[in-house]
Amino acid sequence: QVQLRESGGGSVQSGGSLRLSCAYSGIDYSRYCVGWFRQAPGKEREGVAAIDSDGSTSYTDAVKGRFTIAQDRSENALYLRMNSLKPEDTAMYYCAADFPCEVVTRPVDYKYNAVWGQGTLVAVSS
Repeated sequence: QVQLRESGGGSVQSGGSLRLSCAYSGIDYSRYCVGWFRQAPGKEREGVAAIDSDGSTSYTDAVKGRFTIAQDRSENALYLRMNSLKPEDTAMYYCAADFPCEVVTRPVDYKYNAVWGQGTLVAVSS
């Protein structure tokens, strides 16, 4: 059974940085992607960044060049380094596993399963 627990959210001014962490267990590295999603107030949840089973990474266009996803398999941990934060990055951020990698980079017209953490809030003020 996959379990995920995020930490590291908080409040920061525009232009600042945060690092989110996700402690996980039970992940089968051969299955799909692990990564980060976010949901802003009044908006649908969207993919932010993902790591495939071979270590390749992908990002949604809005965060390319600013966010970096990393994984430490020896520590069972996933990270999201967020630099140059903007007010529009304000959202609840969720660690996720077992989802199709492509959902981070493009809209899909099918429902998919994923395992979710409880979320950590990131608030960016202007």
